[in-house]
Amino acid sequence: MPFVDPSSLEPHEPRPGWSGRFFHSDHMTFAYYVIAAGADVHPHEHPNEEVWHVVEGALELTVGAQAGVVRAGEAAIVPAQERHSVRAIEPTRAIVVDHPRRESVAGIPLH
Repeated sequence: MPFVDPSSLEPHEPRPGWSGRFFHSDHMTFAYYVIAAGADVHPHEHPNEEVWHVVEGALELTVGAQAGVVRAGEAAIVPAQERHSVRAIEPTRAIVVDHPRRESVAGIPLH
């Protein structure tokens, strides 16, 4: 399927305050998130490289020992196996891309 309309995909709530719509390419997983202000993801790591692109709002990301704010139009890169955490400073929309593909997010199977 070369064309995807994320708004037509079923939303999932992997964490309180996080609504995500997920799809795959052959080698990557895409997550389109709407995130409530104050919603967060605890420090964790996984084998996937991750790119966070903020479309609207602002996120505080901690990657390894570095913390920074990523605002609309900006991106952050999380290397594979790097400990990281995220907190929405305000209501935020973000696109997150993982490589290689993820089979699940927060225990939610992705098909």
